[in-house]
Amino acid sequence: MKRPMKHAPVREILWIFVLTRLLLVLITYFGYIILIMPNYSSTPVDLVAICTSWNHWDAANYVRIAQFGYQTYYDVAFFPLFPLLIRIIAFPFGPMAYLPVGIIISNAALLGAMFVIYQLAVEIGGEEVARRTLLYLCIFPTAFFFFPAYNESLFILLTSGAFLAMRRERWWLAGLLGFLAAMTRSVGILLVFPYLFEIWQNYREEIIRWRTSLGKLLLTILPIVLIPAGLGLYALYCWQIRGDPLAFAAVQSHWARQATWPWQGIWQALFEVFWSQPLGSSNEAQILIDLSATLGFIALTILGWKKHRKSYILWSAVLLLTDILSSTLGQPDPLISNRRFVLELFPAFITLAMLGIKRPRLHQTIVTIFPALYGLFGFLFLLNRWMV
Repeated sequence: MKRPMKHAPVREILWIFVLTRLLLVLITYFGYIILIMPNYSSTPVDLVAICTSWNHWDAANYVRIAQFGYQTYYDVAFFPLFPLLIRIIAFPFGPMAYLPVGIIISNAALLGAMFVIYQLAVEIGGEEVARRTLLYLCIFPTAFFFFPAYNESLFILLTSGAFLAMRRERWWLAGLLGFLAAMTRSVGILLVFPYLFEIWQNYREEIIRWRTSLGKLLLTILPIVLIPAGLGLYALYCWQIRGDPLAFAAVQSHWARQATWPWQGIWQALFEVFWSQPLGSSNEAQILIDLSATLGFIALTILGWKKHRKSYILWSAVLLLTDILSSTLGQPDPLISNRRFVLELFPAFITLAMLGIKRPRLHQTIVTIFPALYGLFGFLFLLNRWMV
């Protein structure tokens, strides 16, 4: 049954978006001045250098690929939709436009995702839950990844948009958004699971009682082929330029990623924190960040079992499982980058919002600790410290 769109509180959403962007702009401005510029001088701020201070790690790779294409074998690990969008928009404006355009796309995609996630959250828990969801998402300690030229914002826009299309029974739109999500990140192909589950949820009675015509059912299921087609199209491109359609998966070993049992990465992380790494070491702190994010969102996914549609929980579960099945065993941090990957689990943020409303002390803790870590981690990224 199709559900009408709720009227989103545009002003409140814009305030959350602007204030969290402004915090990062202030961190960038004062961080650059204090650490780079001479003390008590009249030297003007280099705006280009300030913008470039966000061009680290994967952001630098996406911007470079957008400008020069896939140059090295390892570049194929970075899926094409995000750099392609950067190139399309930035090309007419010259070489200096690629980085700012990447940042603009990332932030614009976040704003779009906020409006989409609001619709999903308000359907589950009401307006207060929806507002709280967006707040927690935007002040989460690693939400600064929505600011630089990373593809996280685009991916969460496309995946949440696909879910909203499924809820409105707009199956071809859901398939198209799934196609684009699979062109943004490989795990976008996992949308086939919630897609099939939503069809079963919507047409279960008709299917069981044979009240749905075969033709109608096929037309509903048919758009699902678009989702793997996105990954398949990129595989064809990898085959053309590297001679291996699965080159994007093969190069993961360059970053020590490998197929593991789901408990191996977590067990090694616990061993590193409580036994192997010296107390107070940088490795210990980095492992704690990724381990806390992983365990925290596993807990939120479990707690959301009775609060969400099962397709939402299925989505969170397959994403988390994918992350922990490709741990970096043999490295000090076997759960590397999970601090960033959990941003894509929008159902977990809805669960956290419900818990925050039910438990005011939890909410106070979140709005105290999250922004402080958000600013700190963003500042570390700005300094090109290890924050991936």
